[in-house]
Amino acid sequence: MSSGAPIAVAMRGITKRFPGVIALDGVTLEVERGELHAICGENGAGKSTLMKILSGVESPDAGQLEVDGVPVQFSGTRAAEAAGIAIIHQELALVEELSVAANVLLGREPRTRLGLRDEAASRRRAADLLQSLESTIDPACRTGSLRVGDQQLVEIAKALSLDASIIVMDEPTSALTEAESARLERTITRLREQGRTILYISHKMDEVFRLADRITVLRDGQHVRTVTRRDTTPAQVTGWMVGREIAGHAFHQSRQPGPPVLEVEGLCLSASEPGRSDRLRDVSFTVHAGEILGIAGLMGAGRTEILETIFGATTANWSGTIRLGGQMVRFGHPREACRAGLAMVTEDRKRLGLFGNLDVAGNVSLCQLSEVVRGGLLSRHAEADLVAGPIKQTGVKTPSIRAAITGLSGGNQQKCIISRWLLTQPRVLLLDDPTRGIDVGAKAELYALIDQLCRDGLAVVLTSSELPELLTLSDRVLVLSEGRVSKELSRAEATEQRIMAAATAG
Repeated sequence: MSSGAPIAVAMRGITKRFPGVIALDGVTLEVERGELHAICGENGAGKSTLMKILSGVESPDAGQLEVDGVPVQFSGTRAAEAAGIAIIHQELALVEELSVAANVLLGREPRTRLGLRDEAASRRRAADLLQSLESTIDPACRTGSLRVGDQQLVEIAKALSLDASIIVMDEPTSALTEAESARLERTITRLREQGRTILYISHKMDEVFRLADRITVLRDGQHVRTVTRRDTTPAQVTGWMVGREIAGHAFHQSRQPGPPVLEVEGLCLSASEPGRSDRLRDVSFTVHAGEILGIAGLMGAGRTEILETIFGATTANWSGTIRLGGQMVRFGHPREACRAGLAMVTEDRKRLGLFGNLDVAGNVSLCQLSEVVRGGLLSRHAEADLVAGPIKQTGVKTPSIRAAITGLSGGNQQKCIISRWLLTQPRVLLLDDPTRGIDVGAKAELYALIDQLCRDGLAVVLTSSELPELLTLSDRVLVLSEGRVSKELSRAEATEQRIMAAATAG
């Protein structure tokens, strides 16, 4: 039901085709001035493509776009920004070698009277924007040195710097902690009080039903329906998204852990900068075959650092003991860890997990190239045979194994990375926030996959910024606070309240 407010954005009959796939098929959508309009759908439903068209990143093959009742045809993002439209991308679009301030104001830097870039003014402006997000990120620091969650906040500040009247938010909380997400929601409230219009893409139904006025559901590139929030339920929306009911994520049949596989004792990791506290301090735990150990903690507590240290992916000095299958190990490079039976899915798939110049098959077969080389040359036939099994096992949706990996949705890209590691037949699987930016349907499939791998004897270490995910999957939960283990909870003991209490104990 419409409120009768003026239409800020109208997209009529929007169609967009990519090689081998129709991303959008005649989608029509109207967004009222001042509302928060949620766009929901599975990965690959067309949500991000629709928003890229609105923000000038892509051009439609057919259809009409109107802003405030005026037909528009954007030649690029600058044209969309001139029309008052800004987008916060799920996949970060930052220049890592530049400072935070330079990224926030890229192309719009304050100038001195001599026409030179005014660094001091840039840092003040960036600091003000970050402060509005209740963030203490230093505007002078190098963006590439930040964790994914902090980079997401920089991306948000960058969009806010445009002072746009229409803001597209594509999974803005996918890399944020609960506290950071709450700060963003307070920022959204302030933006709405200023009369801004927000189009909000999210897989998190709790967010959608807290924030949205209306909800539009897309499926397979088509518009399913638009409803007011009060006239529907999360279960209905997820059902429309996937065209079927989503079973609750619960694994009632208890798993039977086997012998210890990974043992960590007294792990300490030095600070990245002089004068700062160590990032990890005296961390100890054991993971058994057929068991999932969850690791919880606030941003910066050391979750990712534990996995990177075990996997040989850190350059910082560390001390302590790591045993794999009872043998003491100390990996200097991830390739050594891989050969020993470890696998790691990183939290930042775009920067650390994907190879954009390779196709789907190339990304999956990467760690097992020796299996597909014949006479010193890559055998595409052997490669196709090799990757078929894991691609089917993880449920990757792709028009072809020769399709560009960058053309797949975020969820399917993540499934390709997991498929790659399954080919190595690991003994221990390290999962760093593995469902970031993945829709409810794909999450259900991944949860079932992780559970089955565990029942088949794989030891799993899982970090997640979503506490319900940890509670769903973990046999035990290790809680970190400021680099230390503050609590270990069994499945029966673990609750969101107990985990948060332990995570904030420092």
